[in-house]
Amino acid sequence: MTIRPLPAFEPPYLMTVFTSVRTAGAGEGYPEAAARMDELVKEVPGYLGHENAHTPGGLSITVAYFRDEESLTAWRTNLEHRQTQARGIKEWYESYTLHVGTVERTSEFVRDH
Repeated sequence: MTIRPLPAFEPPYLMTVFTSVRTAGAGEGYPEAAARMDELVKEVPGYLGHENAHTPGGLSITVAYFRDEESLTAWRTNLEHRQTQARGIKEWYESYTLHVGTVERTSEFVRDH
């Protein structure tokens, strides 16, 4: 399996950057909830994809891409997503930030083998 970033999408589109640090006891229920959110977001029309990265020190970064404001709003207001967010604040996250921006330019490179 080759690891690669998502392909470049045709701008403009929106991206969210969710950066978080989990609580020490974030294990119970978290993996299942994260897997469910991975499934659920794929049902949103206009969802383009997302990528995750984790540092050894415990920082987690998820970047998600959406075609337009309507698709991002559909995800942001999804009831199951909102309930999982509330549980995250209560149980799983020590801290987090969310940044939303419009991508105006993009490029990509893939080495030929």
